[in-house]
Amino acid sequence: MASIKHHVLDRPHFDIPTKLLIVVSPYYKEVAADMVLGAKAEIEGASATWELIEIPGALEIPTAIGISERMANFDGYVALGCVIRGETTHYDTVCKDSSRALQLLGLQGLCIGNGILTVETIEQAEVRADPDRQNKGGAAAAAALHLIAISRKWGNHGKDIGFKTTLNENQLTSKAGFTTT
Repeated sequence: MASIKHHVLDRPHFDIPTKLLIVVSPYYKEVAADMVLGAKAEIEGASATWELIEIPGALEIPTAIGISERMANFDGYVALGCVIRGETTHYDTVCKDSSRALQLLGLQGLCIGNGILTVETIEQAEVRADPDRQNKGGAAAAAALHLIAISRKWGNHGKDIGFKTTLNENQLTSKAGFTTT
């Protein structure tokens, strides 16, 4: 597996300031620290800025991103954490639920790079987290940056989907057959 080469997209460049929130669970502190280093380097390499918050576990990461989206002003998010298989089915729940929640937030339009590692051993996590090896923190930041770039490219092109009206409130209420008082 170590000999497999992966294609990496060129880093996007931004004409306007870009700010990301790194949401990390430091449950496995050294793994999380390596992932954060990789994410920060990737974000700074794109001339973007970042803030960092720590959350107790992987399940809380999507909730923190959802809260931030409602209450703060970030262009994108980097979700970082690590789940290592244990003796119970809790591993399966945490992996599936955190991933699914991040996916649902993404489908709502949030630009999220998912860097929550799901591994069998701490050694696997260390290899994936290390910025000089697999650099999954940097990869998650790159994913978020690419999604931001796509969102900005297409963000000003509205589509006529759903209910849109050009009528003012009085015209709308009279056409609907009722009036407001």
